[in-house]
Amino acid sequence: MTTDAPAGEPRVDMPATAAVDDANALPFVAPCRTLGTWEPIGWLGHAWDDFKAAPRQSLTYGAVVVLLSWVLAYIAVRFGGYFELLALVSGFILVAPLLAVGTYSISEQIERGLQPSLRRCFVEERRAFGSLMVFALVLMIVFLVWWRAASAVHIFFPVDMTTPDWTDYLQFLGIGSAVGSIFAVIVFAAAAFSLPMLMDREADSITAVVTSINAVLRNKPAMAVWAALIVLAVAPGFALLLLGNGTGFALVMALLGITLPLIGHATWHAYRATIDASAWPRNEHLDQ
Repeated sequence: MTTDAPAGEPRVDMPATAAVDDANALPFVAPCRTLGTWEPIGWLGHAWDDFKAAPRQSLTYGAVVVLLSWVLAYIAVRFGGYFELLALVSGFILVAPLLAVGTYSISEQIERGLQPSLRRCFVEERRAFGSLMVFALVLMIVFLVWWRAASAVHIFFPVDMTTPDWTDYLQFLGIGSAVGSIFAVIVFAAAAFSLPMLMDREADSITAVVTSINAVLRNKPAMAVWAALIVLAVAPGFALLLLGNGTGFALVMALLGITLPLIGHATWHAYRATIDASAWPRNEHLDQ
């Protein structure tokens, strides 16, 4: 193949393989379909089917998250206090998508007609370890910034714990929720479809994140419903945390052990219903 050159300069012969590579180059972002406003409700229905098909594997993942949360909560209370615990649990929303990676693999195995296996989940996570760690690093930075923001809210809008009352919490929770929602929206847009895509296809983390953000922006009504359903799934447990005692936190953890796997399964079906990632090679490690 020969390219035209300006007058007085020699023409450059390009290898034919370069033209083939350009023709077969992967797109910058995976295309997405337009979703109906209430389609996310159907994702939860499919998630429940996956949960029933693999209850042991799903609950095992939920139990691991609960145990990890207990350890982190003990550290927060032991070396901090109640508001550090509240900030930690609130920030949990930011890292939950990464913790649910195993449930994406369980749903994928069910979709392929395989017997769900935790061993395959670990194989999948190991294969995508590099891309997942890049994503984890970004989430860690966001979480740390959120932690500092939560500390600032506590400093500038303190609550008198000697006479706790709902009115004492209103300003603190209002400002804290407003600040936290900014971080939550950013993470939600980036993680809504990217992590399932990394598990399903041989794609890099940047492409997956850009694909996720593009799909969220093109389907705002449906994604608003999906975000609301996620909040409804975890809000009762977080509300119990405001009781400020061990019973409330224990109920939070128990609910998360069930709701997190369900949300993880639903996220997989959300990805499959929304993103067309057929241009990228499919992960074949599950068939081994």
